[in-house]
Amino acid sequence: QDTSAYGVDIQYRTGFWDGKPIKTRLYDLALALHELALRHQAWVRMHYVYPYPHVDQILPIMAKFKDEGFGLLPYLDIPFQHAHPDVLKRMKRPASGEKNLDRIAAWRAICPDLVIRSTFIAGFPGETEDEFSALLQFMEEAQIDRAGCFAYSPVEGATANELDHPVPESLREERRSRFMALAEEQSSRRLRRLVDQRIRVLVDHVTPEGGIGRSAADAPEIDGIVKILPPSKPSKRFRVGEFVRATVLETQGHDLIVEV
Repeated sequence: QDTSAYGVDIQYRTGFWDGKPIKTRLYDLALALHELALRHQAWVRMHYVYPYPHVDQILPIMAKFKDEGFGLLPYLDIPFQHAHPDVLKRMKRPASGEKNLDRIAAWRAICPDLVIRSTFIAGFPGETEDEFSALLQFMEEAQIDRAGCFAYSPVEGATANELDHPVPESLREERRSRFMALAEEQSSRRLRRLVDQRIRVLVDHVTPEGGIGRSAADAPEIDGIVKILPPSKPSKRFRVGEFVRATVLETQGHDLIVEV
């Protein structure tokens, strides 16, 4: 799964959409989806995007969201996996933590509201304490908004099983726990910046206690939720599938508490 490789398998040939020619490239796809979402007042979210240089091209499109409120969300789901170059080499993954830090800084210079979600692996075969510390340092410097971490688990037939110096299971789990403690504290801190701000919320559920929705920063099922307080008067009632403007009152872990 690599959305940033869109079109590689068909040599970026030109197709047609909405009566217009369009190349099968990530930028052209992102722009077309953005325009479609604007037309229908909808959101489009990018997942499984690897940090290749050409991804830089879609950040100006994402930056438009602040003014338009719809379209391509300023959100990237990027499976960094690790940050230390030696671990990435053993994983047979491209790039390095240092290059990724530079790329993230460049992205946020273009689109300050960008939310980055990623997944990482702790305890990959051969991972030293210094290499794991480099991963934690990367997390702090990159200020990843949403992160998940898995303790490495051998997969039948995987070449990683043949690598030297496997990490003991107890240490893999201990490193995963340390990573998640940092990730959760960092995510909560970044969320607190939204308190007292007005945000757009997509309503997913309505209950007698209010409602449950998502902000632009929340992918369904994997990120936090937005808890909407009961409307203070009939004119502020909301429905499932509706976008509402709400004020962020407080945070609860990965979630926001808002009032319409």
